Amino acid sequence: MSDKLEEKLTRFKEIESQLSDPKIISDPQKLSKLSQERARSLPLIEVIEKSKSVENQIKEISDQLKFEKDEELIEVLDEELASLEKEKEKLTIKIEELMLPRDPDAGKNVFLEIRAGTGGDEAALFSKDLFRMYSRYFDEKGVKYEIISMQETGLQGFKEIILLVKGEEAHELMHLEAGGHRVQRIPETESGGRVHTSACTVAVIPEVSESELNINQNDLRIDVFRSSGPGGQSVNTTDSAVRITHIPTGIVVSCQDEKSQHKNKAKALKILRARIAEQEKISQMSKLHAEKKAQIGTGDRSEKIRTYNFPQNRMTDHRIGYTSHNLDRVMEGDIEDLIEALHEWEKKQKLENA
Repeated sequence: MSDKLEEKLTRFKEIESQLSDPKIISDPQKLSKLSQERARSLPLIEVIEKSKSVENQIKEISDQLKFEKDEELIEVLDEELASLEKEKEKLTIKIEELMLPRDPDAGKNVFLEIRAGTGGDEAALFSKDLFRMYSRYFDEKGVKYEIISMQETGLQGFKEIILLVKGEEAHELMHLEAGGHRVQRIPETESGGRVHTSACTVAVIPEVSESELNINQNDLRIDVFRSSGPGGQSVNTTDSAVRITHIPTGIVVSCQDEKSQHKNKAKALKILRARIAEQEKISQMSKLHAEKKAQIGTGDRSEKIRTYNFPQNRMTDHRIGYTSHNLDRVMEGDIEDLIEALHEWEKKQKLENA
């Protein structure tokens, strides 16, 4: 057992001891923090304990084989030993995976931003299809989300739609969806039956609390205006829509979905805070060596990650070579196998570069 694993076991015992301390129990903040740390550590601790048990069994059988004379029993013990050795290998790999550094954004809510790219009206319609795909997937898994901002087009597509995906699973499920999503199909507006190629971009940005990033109010320019629907149709007679510009970075966020100016401002500030933090993160990443960035990908939304080919009923994720010939089901939210395959790929990449 390595020193690092022993440290993990020691720390886990300390946590369990502290959780039964009356002083900790009477402090909700400390109790919550320790409970979360325990919950995060538990999967690793369980595997470590199982690995130790298997190691002990291997030692016992190895010692017994040194003195055993009965050939039939030796054969049985050899088979059991081989089985335990295989189990030990699997547990060692599992421990390595669980020992990988925890993503600092793990457990956070995320903003899922879907935008129409090249392709005009067809791209906007596909943007709406992607929203439908993700929302059905969330509904199936019981993941909560809310629409923060939405800009519709005249053909009922989305120029942009922003969701706040909530819960411990949000970042884990969505962080590998960032990038360019290309669609190949015959648009509804195409009379000649030709297949067109359009694209949407997806950004996945972790929510950032005020305590994590404090924005100087003097750095903001806030404009209010009347909300409008597709084609400039007025949907509100008061100046409830809000546009916030962060002057140092030039980041602009608009929100007009609520009838209350106060609510629109609060939503816009949430998005703004997340985008500023994301820009800082990208800036830091750009300073790294190109090979380092290539290890697990940058999540750059300009990178084409997936193609949805409707005539062939095929979806391909270009990063891992994953192909599904059930695009109709994929567009209905059946993407669990894809998400799992991406997680396995990411895990393998991290282990290779650990």
